[in-house]
Amino acid sequence: MHPFLISIGSFHLPTYGTLMVLAILGAIYTATRLGRTVGMYSALILDFCTWVVLVALVGAKVLMVLTEWSYYRANPGEIFSFSTFMAGGVFYGGFLAALFFTIWYVRVQKIAFWKLTDVMAPAVALGHSVGRLGCFSAGCEYGKPTTAPWGVVFTSTFAHEVAGVPLGVRLHPTQLYESMANLAIFGLLIWYFPRRKRDGNVFLAYLGLYAVARFFLEFLRGDEDRGFVFHHLLSTSQFIAILALVGIATVVIWRRIHYGKELSAAAEPATTDAARPDKFARSQTADAGTIDGKAHAVAAAPGPKRGKR
Repeated sequence: MHPFLISIGSFHLPTYGTLMVLAILGAIYTATRLGRTVGMYSALILDFCTWVVLVALVGAKVLMVLTEWSYYRANPGEIFSFSTFMAGGVFYGGFLAALFFTIWYVRVQKIAFWKLTDVMAPAVALGHSVGRLGCFSAGCEYGKPTTAPWGVVFTSTFAHEVAGVPLGVRLHPTQLYESMANLAIFGLLIWYFPRRKRDGNVFLAYLGLYAVARFFLEFLRGDEDRGFVFHHLLSTSQFIAILALVGIATVVIWRRIHYGKELSAAAEPATTDAARPDKFARSQTADAGTIDGKAHAVAAAPGPKRGKR
């Protein structure tokens, strides 16, 4: 609707870029806060987020090019054009690239994969919600024509040139639909995070919720440049969503068979960057209490002496 947030002479501040920066900052802040509650240091989360954002941006562009390869093959110069740079790309492309990078990263850094993905899932949902507002401002990811009273009409010639959004036509605000869906998912994940019974449950819940939401939202999308499979029966994102649901079901069954151990009922103490716990402090986990969100040692009541077992 408003591709430029500020326009002063030749200076133009794009709304899409501004909201994308806010989305990334909000996601990093959320991941950092959640990471502290499970003993992951802010420096580690910040380093990971910096790399994963770059990888995700590249992955989103790559899948966008692949889904429209017939066009880019005929116009190879468009691959590195300004319009391609400004386009949001395909979310699942960025997500899959980020997922593969995460698998590599946790192996190198020797981090628990499921714990890290649980921390990142709500952050991704929040960032995606804000990012879709950027798509709405730029006109990309637009919806099909509609007579609904909440339909929107785009009038910016710049948005039409860059994103191809039809002008003067009432369209479904699919960007807003997806933004609200992601915000709702974020709220559910934040509520579920402290109640999870096993590491990885939050991440799997996010995958399932978003896959279902994206599958149905695709029916309202009007942009034809996102790729289709099975003779236009499904969009690329719908096909990936189905694969994601199948993958989630497989992982859940596998985890139930091979991992019966649940998280301890006692909350894991939060750690800060200023004071990293030593071996002795870690051994006193059971005697840790929390006051105002910070971990404090609590003296254990003396008990009867026990003999060796």
